[in-house]
Amino acid sequence: MSVAVPAKTFAQPPVPIFSTSPVYQMACKQLQTVAGVMDCDPGIIERLSVPKRSLVVSIPIRMDNGETRCFAGYRVQHSLTSGASKGGLRYAPSVDLGEVAALSMWMSWKCGIMNLPFSGAKGGIACDPTRMSRGELERLTRRYTEEVLPIIGPRVDVMAPDLGTDEQTMAWIMDTYSMKVGYACPEIVTGKPVEIGGCVGRREATGRGVVYCIMDALHEMNIRPEESTAVVQGFGNVGSVVCQELVQHGVKIIAIGDRDGAILNKKGIDIVALAKHVQTTRTVKGFKEAEAISNEQLLSTPCTILAPCAMERVITAENAGKVRCKLIAEGANGPTTPEADLILQENKIFVIPDVLCNAGGVTVSYFEWVQDMAQFFWDESQVNEKLKELMRKSYHKVRALSLQKNLPMRLAALTLGVQKVANEKATRGLFP
Repeated sequence: MSVAVPAKTFAQPPVPIFSTSPVYQMACKQLQTVAGVMDCDPGIIERLSVPKRSLVVSIPIRMDNGETRCFAGYRVQHSLTSGASKGGLRYAPSVDLGEVAALSMWMSWKCGIMNLPFSGAKGGIACDPTRMSRGELERLTRRYTEEVLPIIGPRVDVMAPDLGTDEQTMAWIMDTYSMKVGYACPEIVTGKPVEIGGCVGRREATGRGVVYCIMDALHEMNIRPEESTAVVQGFGNVGSVVCQELVQHGVKIIAIGDRDGAILNKKGIDIVALAKHVQTTRTVKGFKEAEAISNEQLLSTPCTILAPCAMERVITAENAGKVRCKLIAEGANGPTTPEADLILQENKIFVIPDVLCNAGGVTVSYFEWVQDMAQFFWDESQVNEKLKELMRKSYHKVRALSLQKNLPMRLAALTLGVQKVANEKATRGLFP
């Protein structure tokens, strides 16, 4: 079913400096589509269209060769209405203010869908972490933390790992912040090492949440996992865990790709062997137990499940018609453009949208934050059991609204997320 925005008139938000970003335009277009099918004050929609706070910083660091380089850093807090803002920090060459703003907006809806006491935020640094040494990355991270100190805090804004960052990045942020306040403050970040207050199972949480949604969708579609095949784009923290978890359920992974290339083995890829290869080479390219294919071929490979787990806007109007799967599970943020969505709907491809599908990461980040605040920690079985409970509950809540209102899954999920934040803004009122 193709969904168009009903003929309603909404106030146009002031043009922010990131409005030319295609990713931000995509996020705003989704919001306007939701506004067209829900009863909401246009003034609140206008407020939700523009992030509450955006900070752009220059990050000068000394490189290993003695030169000084300045990197652009960003932190965007979409909202503070629902609680402390929450969102990842990514290091990638393509990072810009518009992308970060869009990701912060999606995080608000994600927290709303999962009913977490967080608002949405996101951060990033325009850099290529694969071309930087450990020392350079540490200096970059600590200086970035210093620059954003005025707007972060355990009750204000809590960061987590994202593309190009990891547990060690979070440990450096925690240490820098703790040195400034004068005491150990593990609750300033999530996704950090367990030894300093991290949560067991946090690294795997996003991928596990994706698979929990996939299993429920396959059950509804009367498809047995053992008879299913999967194609996964991305083999980082999310994609690699999705592969491992799907294999444990009996699904055959036949193709995997990353930014350097893609591989195919219709008999099934040995995920353990591939993980060892990637640990050495940092890419799936060159894996001898599979043939090389292009990233374009990857997305059009016939399969049961397609899981885009890398960057945004990879399924577009140009390639959506070539997708040959029954189910798309969006492990990445914003991998499908609105134009592509319409094509997928026409081709009757079932989509589990990003704001629901990859919400496992922020959910277990919430568990970690709660444990740090209380200084009382859970074991991994408790974490996984609670994650599964909340992911399945949210999946079925979105699915019920989708069936009840005859809405695509993305629109149903976004409606739930936006409605929660809008209701909270309406209840709190407008200050002053």
